[in-house]
Amino acid sequence: MVVEARQRQADRSRETRRKLMEATVDCLVERGWSRTTTILVAERAGVSRGAQLHHFRTRGELVAAAVEHLGAESVQQLKARAIGVGRAPVAVVGLIADFYASDLFSAALELWVAARTDPELKTIVLPLQARIGRETHRLAVELLGLDESRPGVREAVQITLDLVRGLALANQLADDRKRREGIVRHWATMLEAALEES
Repeated sequence: MVVEARQRQADRSRETRRKLMEATVDCLVERGWSRTTTILVAERAGVSRGAQLHHFRTRGELVAAAVEHLGAESVQQLKARAIGVGRAPVAVVGLIADFYASDLFSAALELWVAARTDPELKTIVLPLQARIGRETHRLAVELLGLDESRPGVREAVQITLDLVRGLALANQLADDRKRREGIVRHWATMLEAALEES
């Protein structure tokens, strides 16, 4: 009986944390870093302020947990989307471009911009940026079936990632999908030619 009660409490606690982290990401996307407050996050998550304070005493703690959640969720979504994509450069580049144009990237971008002038936040965000970069690079290499020991391959993949991140920035203020799709197709053709030469 006691074990069951503890398990139910642990489940409720995990669910509350998950709700708070997802609400933090949603607030970052919709309101930006400067207007994302712990009170607003608790409200959005549908939990009491006391419950929020029990799990995260400060905005920094909440953001640190949300950053971890964001990183794990981003990588998980990218891997899920990659299933069945195939090796065609246009499909792989399109997949990665769509990933960077997602709400998760928008939330991460809010944190990156704020971290530029916030040293405490910067120590939290830098590992997230590095992890997402490593995972997308590794996945691109894997999906394209590339051998990075060949000259120019690593650089071609990195250029691709830099390009799609830039395209994602253009998507922040207005829906840039149509233009992005054209650039992705054009770049995929160039990438394929470059990879054949290397």
